[in-house]
Amino acid sequence: MVKTVLSSLFTVLSASALFAQEQDQGEYYRTVTLETPAGVNMEASGLAVLPGGKLAVSIRKGEVWIIEHPTAEPPTAANLGYKLFASGMHEILGLAYHEGDIYVTQRGEVTRLRDTDKDGVADEYFAASKGWGVSGAYHEYAYGPVFDREGNMHNTLNCSMGKKWDGAGDEAKHTLWRGWSVITKKGTTTATGFAAGFRSPCGIGLNAEGDIFGTDQQGNWTPTSPIMHIRQGAYFGHAEALEDAKRPDSPVKPPAKILDGITVAEAVTKVPGYCLPAVWLPYVKFGQSTTGLRCDLTDGKFGPFEKQMFVGEFVLSGVNRVFLEKVGGEYQGACFPFVSGMQSAVLTLNFLDDGSMIVGQSNRGWNSYGSKPYGLQRLVPTGKVPLEIQKLEALKDGFRFTFTHPVKGADWSQTKAQSYTYLHTAKYGSPEIDPQPIELSEWTLSDDGLSLTVKADKRREGYVHEFELPEVSTKDGKQALWHRLCAYTLNKLP
Repeated sequence: MVKTVLSSLFTVLSASALFAQEQDQGEYYRTVTLETPAGVNMEASGLAVLPGGKLAVSIRKGEVWIIEHPTAEPPTAANLGYKLFASGMHEILGLAYHEGDIYVTQRGEVTRLRDTDKDGVADEYFAASKGWGVSGAYHEYAYGPVFDREGNMHNTLNCSMGKKWDGAGDEAKHTLWRGWSVITKKGTTTATGFAAGFRSPCGIGLNAEGDIFGTDQQGNWTPTSPIMHIRQGAYFGHAEALEDAKRPDSPVKPPAKILDGITVAEAVTKVPGYCLPAVWLPYVKFGQSTTGLRCDLTDGKFGPFEKQMFVGEFVLSGVNRVFLEKVGGEYQGACFPFVSGMQSAVLTLNFLDDGSMIVGQSNRGWNSYGSKPYGLQRLVPTGKVPLEIQKLEALKDGFRFTFTHPVKGADWSQTKAQSYTYLHTAKYGSPEIDPQPIELSEWTLSDDGLSLTVKADKRREGYVHEFELPEVSTKDGKQALWHRLCAYTLNKLP
């Protein structure tokens, strides 16, 4: 126990030291802490923007609140205007607004909430989706929903970790669809398996094109936190989900043998159906437990990151940023640090009508950085755009860095670059495996100072390619690069 605590402390301190090297994020994004109603544990687990700019907030202990004026300042509870909309539900871990209704994901179902008499309080609770197993194991969380282009509903389900409750029934029976994403087709109310191989898929969301993405958290069969493109029949490696692959209605075919101890790069060819995530977030360097994700569709109001994904981080109480591109018809891309040091573990996030990011927080009693166990905060752009690596793209012979401002030349030879992969294993997590330096040459900065290309030898498919740039500044020398670290997951060479 002491060893575990000390290890966790070292990890948090190491990661905090990394982020502490960065400039003050308050120059670019103000952090506004929303006051919450007295006596309410505002463990915000889901956020949905409603017509007129109102905000629906679900809390873990089974309630939904409406905030009338979520951008009000000063952000007192009175100015914000809280009203209890619905209550009495079981561990809500997500909500969505779809076609005029609010949908919340409880532990055992998705519930559609309606206010039929227009008094501001829900009076109709309808089971919009059910059909997955709940045994009493504490870790059987359910997340979502999101709705795809056709109006189908999607949720993600944790594996059944932890001891089951003795009164749960036949404990030898596998709990249905645990470790899966499930789909509830439009016009139906029964969830069925869609994709498999998840451990603790805390986030599910859509990119700008309407494709479904999910997050997961490091543990057995999950070497570090991934961002996955969820599509029908995909298998992401967590073997405990394979019991349901034996079902006749499963879109995933079970492998003849479960392989343990190979690399994830090898698993692509040796494990039938195995899919690499679009992006790996290296452990500690980009946090420890990835949570909710949301695509920036603010049309530049939040900064020069339109159509990129923002991803919550639990332990370090922060947010990371993800750029995606398609290579060979599949998504892959890069991750970048964004902000850290918020008041509590980030569980969910969304964008308000003014372009600010609203962040919902709860650490559920687990360890996280910050001074509060739960709450709501906003990240409000100050108008000053940071110098950042706006995106990192893979080229036929190297990589291209694009910056948010024109930069002047630097000693690019001082760039630190390495590639590594991870183990596909039932053990908890994985170290970085088979690290090798990346040989970089022929750095070329464009005339406008916005684009930097480099040739890279010894690139490897199925490997993370990590870069730490040297000190870089804008052409006028007034701004330094906010974050120098980035990591590109190279599943396929262009």
